[in-house]
Amino acid sequence: MIKLLKYILFYFLILAAFPVSAQIDKILKPVEINPPGGPPLPYQKPRQTDEQLASQYFRARDFEKAVVLYKKLYETKNNSLYYTYFLYCLIHLEDYKKAEQLVKKQIKERPETVKYIVDLGYVYSESGDQRKAAKQFDQALKNIPGNKPRIVELANAFLYRAQTEYAVSVYKKGSKKINYPFYMEMGDLYRQVRNFSQMVENYLNHVDYNTADISRVQNKLQSVLSNPLDLEVNEFLRVALLTRVQKDPEKVYFSEMLEWLSIQNKDFEMALIQAKSIDRRMNEDGVRLYELANICLSNKNYTVAIEAYKSIIKKGENCPLYIDARIGVLYAHYLKVTTTNDYTEKDLAELEEEYLLALDNYGKNASTIVIMRYLGHLQGFYLDKTDEAIALLWEATAIPNAAKQYVAECKIELADILLLTGDVWEAKLLYAQVEKSFKHDPIGYEAKYRNAKLSFYIGEYAWAKAQLDVLKAATSKLIANDALFLSVLISDNLGTDSISPALDLYAEADLLLYRNQRDEALSLLDSILTLSSYHAIFDEVLLKKSEIKIKQGKYEDAAGLLAELIKDYSYDITADNALFMLAELNENQLNNPVEAQALYQRLLVEYPGSMFTIEARKRFRKLRGDFETEEPTEEEKLLYNLQPN
Repeated sequence: MIKLLKYILFYFLILAAFPVSAQIDKILKPVEINPPGGPPLPYQKPRQTDEQLASQYFRARDFEKAVVLYKKLYETKNNSLYYTYFLYCLIHLEDYKKAEQLVKKQIKERPETVKYIVDLGYVYSESGDQRKAAKQFDQALKNIPGNKPRIVELANAFLYRAQTEYAVSVYKKGSKKINYPFYMEMGDLYRQVRNFSQMVENYLNHVDYNTADISRVQNKLQSVLSNPLDLEVNEFLRVALLTRVQKDPEKVYFSEMLEWLSIQNKDFEMALIQAKSIDRRMNEDGVRLYELANICLSNKNYTVAIEAYKSIIKKGENCPLYIDARIGVLYAHYLKVTTTNDYTEKDLAELEEEYLLALDNYGKNASTIVIMRYLGHLQGFYLDKTDEAIALLWEATAIPNAAKQYVAECKIELADILLLTGDVWEAKLLYAQVEKSFKHDPIGYEAKYRNAKLSFYIGEYAWAKAQLDVLKAATSKLIANDALFLSVLISDNLGTDSISPALDLYAEADLLLYRNQRDEALSLLDSILTLSSYHAIFDEVLLKKSEIKIKQGKYEDAAGLLAELIKDYSYDITADNALFMLAELNENQLNNPVEAQALYQRLLVEYPGSMFTIEARKRFRKLRGDFETEEPTEEEKLLYNLQPN
C-alpha cells in the first residue's frame, strides 16, 4: 500500500515539476484561424511537450523511448530532476556504462554534492560489482557535509538505495560533526524500514531532547498507530513509556505521552492514573482531570469520568473547577443510568440523593436549573415519582433570570412526564409554547416533533402527518429523518377511511414503550402479527421489537428479528435501517467484526441512497483496516522511490 502510494505521488510530482510558464505557453498557444472564405481546417490534437511524452513513456515503463527524451531534457536543461529520471531509465535498461558516465559527469560538475557519490555506488551495486559499490559508499561516508540539510540529504540518498546501515552511520557521524542529535530523522528512517522498536526509541529521545516537539512526535506516532497491520508498535511504545516514567518520574512529558497513548487505546483507567500523577506532581488545578473526564463521557466510559470528577472535588471548594466537577459527576451518573442498562435500583436511589444534596447546597436558581431538569427526568422515568418530578419542573420553569433555552428544555421535560401520566392536553400546550418561542431553532423543531408524536399516540394521524411533513425540511437532520420515517409509517398503514386497527395497536405499543412498559409493548406488537397473514406494518413491528430487545440486552433475539426483516422486507423503507442496526450489533455487542463488515458493505451496495451510507462507509473502512498515511516528504516523492526490477 505504502509503495503504491509512493508511485502515485511520484508520478504526480513528475507532472508538477514542469515549469508552469512552459505549460501555460503550450496550452494558450494561438490556434490558426481559418482564412476568409477558405475551407475549415481539420481538428489538430494539441502537441505534447517532451516533458509530457517522457513522463507518459516512463509511467508506461517504456524506458527505451523515455531515455531518449530524458537524455535530451537533461542535456538541454541539466537540472537534477531530469538527471534522476535519465539515470533510472539507464539502470532499467541495464546500460550501466552510460549510467556510470552520467553520474561521474554529475560529480565533476557538482563536487560539493556528496549524494552523487552514493549514486555512483548504486550504479556499481546494480551492475553486480559490490566491491566497487562499497568503496563509493565508504567514500561518501568519509565526506560528511558540515550542515544539517546536506547531512539529511546524504542519509536519504543511502536510505533510498536500501543502504540503511550507511544512512544510520551518516546520522551518527553527522551528529558528532555538527553537535546535533538526529533523533527525529533517525526515527523517520527506522519507520520507513519498519524497525519500530528503534523508531520509538529515537522519537522518545527527541522528546527528551526537545520537549516542545511532543505534539509533532505524537502526530508521527499516531500515523503509525492508526495502521492495524502494525499492532506491535503500540506495545513497543507502551513499554518504552512505562520504562521511562518509572526510571525518571520527574520527566512529566513521558507521563503525558503515556496518558495520551492510553486515551488512544481507550484505556481510560491507565489514562486516569497518569492524569492524577501529573496533576499532583505539577500542582495543577484539575484542568487535566476535567478534560479527561469529558473525553470519557464522549466515549461513554462513565465510571472513569465519575472518578476523574471526584478527584477534582477532593481538591475542595477553592478549586476553580469544583462546581463544574460536582455537576459533572451528576451528569455522568445521569448518563450511565439513562443510556445504558448497567444500573441497579441502588444506583438510582444514590443518584437521586446526589441531586437533592446538590440542590440543598446550591439552591434552586438559574445556575442549578439543569440539575433540576435531570432530577425531574430521573424521578419521572426511573423512580416512579411523577408527582415530585412534575412539581420540581413546574418550579424550574418559573425561575427568574434563567436562560430561555434551559427553561424551554424544562418545559419539554415536563411535557414528556405529563404525557407519561396521561395528561395529554397539558403536554400539548407546553410543547406548543416551546415551538412558538423557538420557531426556527432546533429546540423548537424538537418540541414540534414531540407534539406530532403525541398526536400519533392518541390516534390523531392526519394532524400528526401534517406536522411531520413540515418537519421533513427541518435543519436538524436527526429530527428530519425521524419525521420522515413516522410520516411514511402513517401513510403506508392508514386506511382510506382513516381506520386502521394495526396502526392503532402499533401506536399504543409505541406509547407503552415510551412509558418503559417493555413487556406490555412486546405483547401488543405480537398481537399485530396475528391480525392477518400479511400487513404493510409488519416490517415496522419487527423493527420496533428489535429495538425493545436491544434495550433489554437480548442482543441475539434482536439480531434474529432484524435478519428476518432484512430477508422478508428488503424492499421496504425499514430495510436499510435494520441492516445498519444488525451491523452495529455484530460490531459492538456480538463481537463479530467480520459479519459487521459484510453487512456494512451490503448496505453500501444495496442501499446507496440510505441516510446511513456515510456512517456505514466509515465503519466499513475502519473494519477493513484502512488508515491514513502521513504526507510524504519531498525526497520521498522523488524518483528514488522507484526501485528497478
